[in-house]
Amino acid sequence: MSTATIHQYAPKTAGKAPEVPIRHMDFKFDAKDLDTTFFKDTEFATAYFQALSIFLTFGEELVIDTARYHRQFLKDPVLKQRVTALIGQEAIHSKMHDEFNDTLAEHRYPVALYRFLADNVFEYGFKKLPNRMQLSLMAGIEHFTAVLAEYMMKNEEVFYETGDEKQRALWMWHMLEESEHKDIAYDVYETLSGNYPLRVSGFALAAFTIMFLVPLGGAAIPVYRKPTKLLSLRYWKDVKTSLVFLVGPKEGVYGSTVKHILDYLRRDFHPNDHDTTAYLEYYKEKLLNPKTGLLSPYLVKEFVPKLRA
Repeated sequence: MSTATIHQYAPKTAGKAPEVPIRHMDFKFDAKDLDTTFFKDTEFATAYFQALSIFLTFGEELVIDTARYHRQFLKDPVLKQRVTALIGQEAIHSKMHDEFNDTLAEHRYPVALYRFLADNVFEYGFKKLPNRMQLSLMAGIEHFTAVLAEYMMKNEEVFYETGDEKQRALWMWHMLEESEHKDIAYDVYETLSGNYPLRVSGFALAAFTIMFLVPLGGAAIPVYRKPTKLLSLRYWKDVKTSLVFLVGPKEGVYGSTVKHILDYLRRDFHPNDHDTTAYLEYYKEKLLNPKTGLLSPYLVKEFVPKLRA
């Protein structure tokens, strides 16, 4: 990408962008503690999030590589600093989810198979796209994770229907940080490109991946683990309940957030149109309080990247 592609764009965070810290975590996952029905006590819906966890390690690597490549073309030192923070947060997300996925493998989840499939999709698909398309895809992926994070912040009770504290901590930590950096990839895209049709194309590709490929993988997990579930009435009741939780119009993860998802298609959209400041303040205290925070036992260190000219 030539620096000539940079156009004038003033992000809504300009001049007042909050600092984004990089937090090193160590959850020390143990397979014996894994709750395979952590999401609202359902197996089928939980399987979607387990499949998403496997996908995330590859999606985050794409975000890291794309952000690192395009950082060199940015002129604003604050935005460059925030991109460095984005890279740091996503790198640790990938590492922690990879460790979590290893515990899934001990419960007959098809982790090795899904890693193989995802690796090929990214290596011979997404990573072969032109840089400008990868930049758009990065922004699109970050939009979906921001939508998911906001849903979880507004429905924190979903994390407390399980006794699996480490899995709860993993997803709540991820939720917090996705919301912290939700505007960075978009601001980079708008600064270096701003092409609306291309932005929509990246959104469509991200939507196809997160709302078709990942659910397809998730749907296969329970049957892979135990094929006789196909003959179980109890399992099919679980599927019905799970679909309500995932795509139901009132309480579903994606059914109730469809307006937020499609808001990305507005020409004048910006991630900060959906203000989560109050939620971030609440969850930073709830999760990071040194004495009572859920994440305190797992937090190794925290720092903000230096601002460089």
